[in-house]
Amino acid sequence: MTQQTAQAQRIRIFDTTLRDGEQSPGVALNHTQKLEIAHQLARLGVDVIEAGFPIASPGDLEGVSRIAREVRGPIIAGLARANRADIEAAAKGVELAEKPRIHTFIATSPIHMAKKLGLEPDAVIERAVESVRLARSFVDDVEFSAEDATRSDREFLARIFRAAVEAGATTINIPDTVGYTTPEEIRDLFAYLRGELPEHIILSAHCHDDLGMAVANSIAAAEGGARQIECTINGIGERAGNAALEEIVMAFHTRKDHYGFETGIRTREIYRSSRMVSRLSGMPVQPNKGVVGDNAFAHESGIHQDGVIKARETYEIMNAELVGREAAVLVMGKHSGRAAFRKALTDLGYEVDEDRIKHLFARFKDLADRKGQIFADDLRALVESRSDVPQTFTLEGFQITSGMNMTPVAFVRLQTPDGPVDSTAHGDGPVEAAFQAINKITGITPTLESYRIQAVTGGGDALGEVSIGARYGETTLHGTGVATDVVEASARAWIRIVNQVVAGMGKSRAVSQTTV
Repeated sequence: MTQQTAQAQRIRIFDTTLRDGEQSPGVALNHTQKLEIAHQLARLGVDVIEAGFPIASPGDLEGVSRIAREVRGPIIAGLARANRADIEAAAKGVELAEKPRIHTFIATSPIHMAKKLGLEPDAVIERAVESVRLARSFVDDVEFSAEDATRSDREFLARIFRAAVEAGATTINIPDTVGYTTPEEIRDLFAYLRGELPEHIILSAHCHDDLGMAVANSIAAAEGGARQIECTINGIGERAGNAALEEIVMAFHTRKDHYGFETGIRTREIYRSSRMVSRLSGMPVQPNKGVVGDNAFAHESGIHQDGVIKARETYEIMNAELVGREAAVLVMGKHSGRAAFRKALTDLGYEVDEDRIKHLFARFKDLADRKGQIFADDLRALVESRSDVPQTFTLEGFQITSGMNMTPVAFVRLQTPDGPVDSTAHGDGPVEAAFQAINKITGITPTLESYRIQAVTGGGDALGEVSIGARYGETTLHGTGVATDVVEASARAWIRIVNQVVAGMGKSRAVSQTTV
């Protein structure tokens, strides 16, 4: 329904990409990658970053601690179940944050209380109160969540929330943990709870997308009284994912006349954030996804093209520049100098030091020799394919012999700590042959678990981005590579994984994580 207010009401954006988003099957971010995303979330302007689940493993605790130490601006939150060990770990994780928060939760639906917790409702309230009080002994900002709230009894929710507020909770989260509710139901639930709790308490919505309604439910919750929405970049998350930050933000921005809400998000950072999360998580964005999909601002129909040429607003309700997707074509080539290259990166929003400029400019020149014209997306791919691990091994060259009815053979040369080393290997295909040759040189043999390739740019000379998931022992690793040649991109991604093994990076989960 239309908001008849003279001034838009502020909605806080709580980003849980690094916690709930990382629980997506197959996603395992290392400390450096999580920190890179956290800095970008701060540039994006989110109000809260849920940095992780500190009790899950020593690695998760260290990841949260690094973000708390180094990222300024947003509130930094650590998730904790309603028990002492979890809350103490979360407190340790966020203790150095500029604005720390502990987010503690317990299940409240009849099925969860009976089957999972084995507790009577009064015992659940008692545990919630003890946990909030303990959290408040460490920080002033405590969020309390009722897991599976949308399948809970609303009178019981009001009881436990009132008790949590009396114990010191400052934000109350009402999550749709299993993606079960509808917009009408959640709007009504928030309106009811808004009337049962003190006005100064922030109500928060956390919706999952199992029925494809996470964004719609989040917006409906705001209409019912929510003033914080919990979401992730690209909507990643467990099972079908979470509410997509970019869709919620742009719905409020584009239809402010209807909803009367605004956020503090810098919309021009949306596309860059989406690209970064997709690259580091290894989860491609579907082309037809709203706001950030490749087709979001593409027009193929002749009728649509004609309308857009005459007046862009005929078929576009928002423009590409608004979310950081430059509509103007940026073209560079092999004759472009370093100054022009540096300016092009600056115009795209990248802050790059001189050492990286030197490295990227060399790769740019090599790419320009092969492609001729270089466009904005080519430059983005170059910058975003940077290595964030020590370069023990680097690709010096390769050659593939392959064809119908013959076994592919790969010759690979790597730069190693002992100098250039060559190797030749066979494989079922040219990519596997390249991997085998790299394994021979490095002595490291990860197990391939997933392999994805997508075109970064258009045309026959398009850059291809290869995303690889691999396992080495108990460690999950992810690598990406970008090149005009698929085998080269694959080799670069594989070498990135090998370098992570050497550096002792990757992620091994010691505790099963839990969603709210």
